[in-house]
Formats: sequence, C-alpha cells, structure tokens
Amino acid sequence: MIYVFLAKGFEEIEAITPIDLLRRCELDVVTVGIGGKNIEGAHGITVQTDIQDDELILSDDIKMIVLPGGMPGTLNLEHSPVVQSAVDFCIDNNKYIAAICAAPSILGNKGLLKGKKATCFPGFEATLKEAIVTDECLCVDGNIITAKGPGAAIDFSLELAALLTSYDRSNILKGSLQCL
Repeated sequence: MIYVFLAKGFEEIEAITPIDLLRRCELDVVTVGIGGKNIEGAHGITVQTDIQDDELILSDDIKMIVLPGGMPGTLNLEHSPVVQSAVDFCIDNNKYIAAICAAPSILGNKGLLKGKKATCFPGFEATLKEAIVTDECLCVDGNIITAKGPGAAIDFSLELAALLTSYDRSNILKGSLQCL
C-alpha cells in the first residue's frame, strides 16, 4: 500500500502526479486527507481523498508514504500527528518515504536526514538539518526519496514507480507518457 497524504494547501501537481503514475503501474495507492476527505490544494483545486486521517491504519502492508509540498500544505502535514506517526512507522520498519518541494523539511525537522543526500525547493535548504544538500532535482538515499518541486513531479513519480516495481516498468510508463 502507498499512502499519499493531502493537507489543505498541498501542491496539486506534486500530489496528483505520483497518484496517477503509481496507479498506472497497478499499485495500490490510497489518498489520505488530513482533517477530512475534501482537501483544497494551494491553487484552489479540491480533491476528494479515499480516506481521512482518522481512518488510517499503520501496518506491514505499507510500502511507501508520499508527502507532497506546497504551502501551507507542508506545514499542515508537519503538524499532523497522523503524518508524524506514519513517518516514524516507515523509519522504524525501513519503508520508503518520498517527499517533494517543501515537504523534505518535515524529515529534516525530525532529524531524519542527518548524513543523507537530499534536495528540496530552493529556500528550504536550512530545514534539511545535517543533510548532504544537493542541487539535484531528485535524490534517493536509502529509503528516503526527495525532489525539488513541481517541475520534478514526473521524474519523482517515475523513480517511485521504479523503486516499487522495476526500472523496466518505469521506463515503459515513461514512454507511454511521451516523456523525452
């Protein structure tokens, strides 16, 4: 199971792209609304989630969680006890955590990026406490995947697909999307 967390003010491209691409790979993706099922994004697009946060059950079925950026979406994710518990569960059980744009700050503020290669939206580097901050659009270090922002959403999502299926499957998906 892959859980994509949506909180008021999420960046729509960074949330919808991984949902779409991972589902195209026939992976089980569940969207989780923080504080309800209808969550408004940073640009006024409201998404109805599959479940709301109080319905989430953390179990060994989890393969990955995805934290989209956006403001104030990232702050709303960071202040959610459910998101914090999901991050802790993934760390404790060596599950993937994917964060894009401002959302890597959630991991940095928890001290989870110490000594790890990570990237984020420009201006949030200081929140990646003790990380090896790079200017790359996408970083994978162990079970943590970080990406810069909306423009990296397709590459980010294709990398998630590759990690959860295979690079062959991800490349087939990339071709079907007409990505150059």
